[in-house]
Amino acid sequence: MTGLTILIPIALGMGLLGLATFFWALRDGQFEDLEGAANRILIDEEDEE
Repeated sequence: MTGLTILIPIALGMGLLGLATFFWALRDGQFEDLEGAANRILIDEEDEE
């Protein structure tokens, strides 16, 4: 039972850290251009030397 008193707060802290990181990335604009990455793979860039 003493293991749970340690593991539950650690699990809650890690969950809150992940949620805070997600909201930080959302506010920072990481998810603004969802179509760009999908379209960028189709563009054929040739090396011009």
